[in-house]
Amino acid sequence: MSKFKISSGFTEQERPDIARLYWQAFSAKLGRLLGPTPRALAFFEHIISPDFALVARSPAGKVIGVAGFKTAEGALTGGGLRELSQYYGWLGASWRAPFLHLLERDLAENTLLMDGICVDAAARGLGVGTALLDAIKAHAQSRNLAHVRLDVIDINPRARALYLREGFIAAAPQHVGPLRWLFGFSTSTPMTWTVDHTCRIAAN
Repeated sequence: MSKFKISSGFTEQERPDIARLYWQAFSAKLGRLLGPTPRALAFFEHIISPDFALVARSPAGKVIGVAGFKTAEGALTGGGLRELSQYYGWLGASWRAPFLHLLERDLAENTLLMDGICVDAAARGLGVGTALLDAIKAHAQSRNLAHVRLDVIDINPRARALYLREGFIAAAPQHVGPLRWLFGFSTSTPMTWTVDHTCRIAAN
């Protein structure tokens, strides 16, 4: 696979592929909360929005990566209590919703908030993650925003290393305390990249 293309959005037919990639990337973090896998995949396939996704595809058109983002208008993984209840029942939704809310990050003025970056395991090492991150930066630049912000958990050192190489600055880690047994991680580190409007970023 020598080349790949990144573009905005995805088709209805690609929903299962996007949901699978998202779960592949974040099941370690969300598995105890949203498992089992078949139910989680069905839930994400329903709630994901193409309006907040940048998607990498192979020359054959296969989805190999996705970067989501969040704005005041919505997010890649939206959904609330009603959507949760469709897949987990009202009782299951009632206890899951408060914990999911703890993972929510507030939007900041003039900042693009990332809502996950996922690369297919078979496509790792090809530069897909870096290209998706460049596309996110270019998207923020095109919207005349000042910053891109994300959070990286302590069990994902590979992602943290990528963000540091790409110029993101880490803030103090935030500890989840006893909830680490549920979320599968102990700390989450906010990282911010400042948009340089004097230099045009070329997206893939």
